[in-house]
Amino acid sequence: MMLAGQITLAHFIVLGAVLFCIAVAGVFINRKNLIVLLMAIELMLLAVNMNFVAFSRYHGDAAGQVFVFFILTVAAAESAIGLAILVALFRNRATINVGEIDELKG
Repeated sequence: MMLAGQITLAHFIVLGAVLFCIAVAGVFINRKNLIVLLMAIELMLLAVNMNFVAFSRYHGDAAGQVFVFFILTVAAAESAIGLAILVALFRNRATINVGEIDELKG
């Protein structure tokens, strides 16, 4: 029996979908600032992680929650490496504008 104030699995799925859509919009709308792009990608990962935790809780299995810990570990390493590359790029180019970074073009 569902209580009036109970949060269901559908609430988590909708919230995860909304967060994911906001992150996708952040990637497509802002293609100039590299920091905002990295934050949008991290928001995508967090939206997916929230759905993993919600499904894990709904099914009563801890495997989804353990998987989230691995994803967060990889995301933290990716953020650290990405920010280190960003700092080195800013020191060399004096900009983080994606349009002005063309050094890797062949």
